[in-house]
Amino acid sequence: MYAVRQHPPGGLAGLVYEEIETPEPGQGEALIEVHAAAITRGELGWTSDRLPATPSFELSGVVAAVGPDVEDVAVGGPVYGLADFDREGAAAEYAVVRSEFLGAKPQSIGHVESAALPLAGLSAWQGLFEHGGLTKGQRVLVQGAAGGVGHFAVQLARHRGAYVIGATSAGSNESVRELGADEVVTAIPDRFEPVDLVFDTVGGERLEHAPAVVRPGGRLVSIADEPPEAAGISSTYFVVGPNREQLVELAKLVDGGTLHPTIDAVFPLSESRKAFERTMGDRRGGKIVLQVVNE
Repeated sequence: MYAVRQHPPGGLAGLVYEEIETPEPGQGEALIEVHAAAITRGELGWTSDRLPATPSFELSGVVAAVGPDVEDVAVGGPVYGLADFDREGAAAEYAVVRSEFLGAKPQSIGHVESAALPLAGLSAWQGLFEHGGLTKGQRVLVQGAAGGVGHFAVQLARHRGAYVIGATSAGSNESVRELGADEVVTAIPDRFEPVDLVFDTVGGERLEHAPAVVRPGGRLVSIADEPPEAAGISSTYFVVGPNREQLVELAKLVDGGTLHPTIDAVFPLSESRKAFERTMGDRRGGKIVLQVVNE
């Protein structure tokens, strides 16, 4: 099979499109014929301690084979999911993934859009609901509301019945409103009603200033960096984890018309270096996806 492999010294310079042996699934694993794999800014640094390695950990495709003791997915089934970060990725024609981390692909969208969903969608779900405890009627401020995780967070929070405030750059105001935000801000005004939850996806100065807008007893959750501690509020940093049950819920929301993945650009697998170069730029409007099989 063909795959994208990152060789020493790593980074863009180490990316090679090459032919390697097709893996075989072990116990509890499934071999996926990858139709699309999404990539994330900065992920080429995740595997720097175990090169050569295959990047991309979110995929959509079809089950090609299963290992022993796999009963939760079947050969021929269309699936999508988020793989373990400590094993080979999905920027390849085939990838082995633990079957418990796979969910049925949304029926209403193709593999390219489905591949754009797992990491960002799960990050938004876990940040808002698992770590943020967001419930109907609460006020949430999403920092980086137009970004890959942020645009899902706005949609999910709106669906939960929260009052959603999206913080973004000036050029993204209208797109964030279209996602369902009740308010859009480019800077926090001096008079700002405190929120129950700040969900931060950008870090930096916005994260440092976030405690000032959280009500006593509220929560500050970040996927970008360790949030500052502040008296009277809960501060949490987390790294997203695979979760089949949440993938199932996300697929239901997509098929019900509530959740809409946004694609910035699509590249063939052989042009992965160009795709990763694009992740390093500042002007992106969604996920960057490697297309392995034409739909």
